[in-house]
Amino acid sequence: MSAPDDIPPTPLPAPLDAEGGRLQGVAEAATVPSGTGPSVALMASSVMIDARVGGHVAAHHPLGTSTGHLVELRGQWDLLVRRALDVSTLAVELAALSEPEFLSLSAWLQTAERELPFRFLSVHAPTKDRELPEDELVARLCALPPAVDAVVVHPDVIEDPAAYAPLGRTLVIENMDGRKATGRTAEELRPFFDALPEAGFCLDVPHVGSVDPTLAIAHELLDAYGERLRHLHLSSVDEGCHHVPLTPQDEELFAPVLSRCRDVPWILEADLPAR
Repeated sequence: MSAPDDIPPTPLPAPLDAEGGRLQGVAEAATVPSGTGPSVALMASSVMIDARVGGHVAAHHPLGTSTGHLVELRGQWDLLVRRALDVSTLAVELAALSEPEFLSLSAWLQTAERELPFRFLSVHAPTKDRELPEDELVARLCALPPAVDAVVVHPDVIEDPAAYAPLGRTLVIENMDGRKATGRTAEELRPFFDALPEAGFCLDVPHVGSVDPTLAIAHELLDAYGERLRHLHLSSVDEGCHHVPLTPQDEELFAPVLSRCRDVPWILEADLPAR
């Protein structure tokens, strides 16, 4: 995102509320990162506004996306942010799923020319290709800019839960899918939350579906950790537990769970199908 210095950032219009009025105090002060230009600002705003009159998921406010499924752009954070703005100017998860990606994201966030326009900014901590000692990784997570609202960590890669205590409320623990040996249920997550009383919770709804097609476990997780809920992950998954666009059938199946999560951002982990 390298624009000439004399081009000012583009203000974003405030989004619409359910009645069509502007939501004051949400996006008036936000700006698109330099180099995105007016066309991206207008596209992002119109997509967000159009989504307000879509289906159950598309109508949620705030809705955002994870960059993790944009595999062809991994590591290209300027472009990933611009793609995220196509979905929403309000919420995003910057997914650094490998340690090299995380190191590049950390450097990019420290040197980004302008404050990102999102009201909610989550970073997904690395889950693979890890070589840093755990205490050094946590120190680097703690050094992320204050604009980062949440750092999502998979419990199955945590060696010592107490090591993550310095992250405080920024730490968010995600429930795991059926391929993992732990972190799938409320009981399996209990040792992590007992050791980290300030940590938040990220409910990955399709992960639950891979463990329990009835989604009863999702309600158990919300009963146990609903007060910690910071945001949720949403998509469908294929037979290999890979995230794919949300199907109408899953949207209907997930509705009772989603109705309990209206007060937090919903982060898409795959494209939202066109309606």
